[in-house]
Amino acid sequence: MSDRSDSEQGWQVRPNQDELDFDLARASASMVTLRCHVPEDALTAQSLGTERAGNGVVIEDSGLILTIGYLVTEAETVWITDHRGHVTPGTVAGYDQRTGFGLVQALGRLDLPALALGESSQLEPADRVLMLGGGEDQAINALITARREFAGYWEYLLDDALFTAPAHPNWGGAGLLDSAGHLCGIGSLLVQQVTQGGDTIAGNMVVPIDLLKPILDDLKHYGRSRQPPRPWMGMMVQETDSHLVVVAVYDGCPADSAGVMVGDRILAVAGHEPDSLADFFRHVWACGPAGTRIPFMLGRDDQVLDAELVSVDRGALLKTGTVH
Repeated sequence: MSDRSDSEQGWQVRPNQDELDFDLARASASMVTLRCHVPEDALTAQSLGTERAGNGVVIEDSGLILTIGYLVTEAETVWITDHRGHVTPGTVAGYDQRTGFGLVQALGRLDLPALALGESSQLEPADRVLMLGGGEDQAINALITARREFAGYWEYLLDDALFTAPAHPNWGGAGLLDSAGHLCGIGSLLVQQVTQGGDTIAGNMVVPIDLLKPILDDLKHYGRSRQPPRPWMGMMVQETDSHLVVVAVYDGCPADSAGVMVGDRILAVAGHEPDSLADFFRHVWACGPAGTRIPFMLGRDDQVLDAELVSVDRGALLKTGTVH
C-alpha cells in the first residue's frame, strides 16, 4: 500500500510507537522465525512441502512458542531465530487439527519476553490491530475487516475466524495484537476480501486466540487435545459453481479406499444434501468420532454412485515422534 493510500485512510501501515499504548520493541522481541524440515515420506510433504518457514510467538518464559500448525506438522527438525539473529533448536510440542494451532518448545534458553494472551472475543470489525512478523520491522497496522465462518478444503472449519487487512507479507504464524499489545490471534492464510464498495483487497485469515485457551494445557502435556478426534476422510473438497467437488485424494487414505475420485461431486452425506463446504464438514463430523463409517452419494459424470468410507484419526497417520 502506498503512502498516499495510507494518508487517505488517516493512518500509516507502519506503526508509530508514539501512538501505541504498549512497548512495540518488547512485543516484537517475542516474535521468532521458525524453519522446519519435514521428511519426504511424510503425509503432509506433498501438499505443504518439506522445507517450511514462518513466524512464532513466545507465550511462556520456558521458551514455549505458539505458531500455525501447518508450519510444524511432521517436522523432524525445527530451528528458532530471534530478533538478535540467535539460532536455537526446537521440537514440536503439540498440534491441534481442529484449530490449526501448533506449539514449539525451544531446546535452549531463549531469554525472550513472553507475550500475554488477550481476548479475541473483544475484537470487532473496524477495530485497529497490529500484525507482527519476525522483527519490529515486520509490524504493520491493520483493521479487523470481519468475523465470520471459514471453511478450508483440507477438512478444516472455524465457526468464528478473524479477518484483517491489509495483508501481512509474512503471514504464516504472525501475531495479531490488540490495542493493549496482547496476543489475540495467529496468522494463517492470505485471502482475498471484497469491500463494501465491491473492490477486492488482500488480507489475512487469523485463528482467534480464545480457541487456544481451553486446549493449551492438553497440548503442553499430551501434544494434542484430549477431545475425541474428528473423522478424517483424506480428500480435499472445494465449492465450484454451486457444487462440492473433490479436488484431491490422499493415496491409501479412507476416501481413496472407498473409491472416491478427483472430479466427483458430493451430492449427499449420511442422508443430508450439504449446501456449503462448512455444512458438508458439519454433517461428516456429526456422524461420530474417528473410525465412524460415513455414507456418501457421489456424482461422477452422468452417474450417481453410493460409497462408504471408514474414517480415521488423521493424527495417527502423521510421522511418529514429531509431537513429544
